[in-house]
Amino acid sequence: MSENDKQYYYNLKKGYEGELKFDSLTEKLQCQCYILNDLLFKVNNTLFQIDTLIIFSGRIHFSGVKNFEGDYFLESERLYKKPEKEYTNPLLQLTRSKSLLRQLLQSIGFHFPVDANVVFINPEFTLYQAPLNIPFIFPTQVNSYLKYLDATPSKLGVKEKELADKLISLHREEDAYKHLPPYKYGQFRKGMTCEKCNCFAISVSGQKCVCGDCGHEEKVTAAVFRSVKELQLLFPDMKITANVVHDWCRVVTLKKTIRRVLEDNFNRKGVRQWTYYE
Repeated sequence: MSENDKQYYYNLKKGYEGELKFDSLTEKLQCQCYILNDLLFKVNNTLFQIDTLIIFSGRIHFSGVKNFEGDYFLESERLYKKPEKEYTNPLLQLTRSKSLLRQLLQSIGFHFPVDANVVFINPEFTLYQAPLNIPFIFPTQVNSYLKYLDATPSKLGVKEKELADKLISLHREEDAYKHLPPYKYGQFRKGMTCEKCNCFAISVSGQKCVCGDCGHEEKVTAAVFRSVKELQLLFPDMKITANVVHDWCRVVTLKKTIRRVLEDNFNRKGVRQWTYYE
């Protein structure tokens, strides 16, 4: 990938990991509430995303989760990472999302008050020069913030259930492919990667694939199956044949092994040389 695409991928991955970490913490809440994660809505032809939305009795609280790492500072409402790299201030995104959520609630006939904040989940994040009244939850405050949420008086009723169901029904599935860089099968390096460390130093020893870097072992059949799932993800319109899988894996020389994995785990289509699997 280009450097820009690598950075884009890294940012997406890091953000996703931060959301999962916060999700694992909110799952432990004992109070009565509905927790909805990773929502995408459209209001007045404008898309907006909410990482975590919690419905309490007669009230909504949502959080934007950031997995920033390193030393940052605020100056004239602009966010910088030391020494001077500017980033989009998450407060702007929060304010926009809060406004759009209120508009959405109004359009569907719910008038719950909305609280919102930004949660910085990475323990290695520091922000200098932050005003005291800014709606930011810093890493050292996350535990106390969760305790505060858990202590919220709440008794869920029919109205809250209706709201949760309605918001779920309005969630839009984003086109995950529209932001991908263009690519073709011929551009890819062929060969199996290690299940554990993702390197290409794989060799086959008997019924196992062995990584020459970290020593991890995996059954050949499991590695072939994993490779087929890679192909299906990367090339959803490609017909999966034994020859294609053989070319993709490279280190598995026996097509008989590949055919057995395909026969055992996928649906066979076509006959003879036109056989493929779904």
